[in-house]
Amino acid sequence: MVSKEGVSVDPSKIEAVSTPRNVAEIQSFLGIAGYYQRLVKDFSKIARPLTFLMRKQNRFKWDESCDTSFLTLKESLTTAQVLALPEGSENFEVYTDASKNGLGCILM
Repeated sequence: MVSKEGVSVDPSKIEAVSTPRNVAEIQSFLGIAGYYQRLVKDFSKIARPLTFLMRKQNRFKWDESCDTSFLTLKESLTTAQVLALPEGSENFEVYTDASKNGLGCILM
């Protein structure tokens, strides 16, 4: 959502993400989260306790590490990224991608 205050995430979308109660719900959450994993630093390390629960030989037991993992991923995926002006006199690179439908670019 874009407003006078800035960019934010729609609160109704955040409420829709609830704590997984079984393996199928973990698979569903990680499937959606995995689509955005390139945007979350150390995604695989953060998600490790949740992926451990999906193994067939392991019993489903939600513990503190799973809760921390889930909340960290949820926070990362539901907060708007901060945009800032570049500082310094370093060299920058522009990455672009174009198609018939649009153009995207990133200043790095």
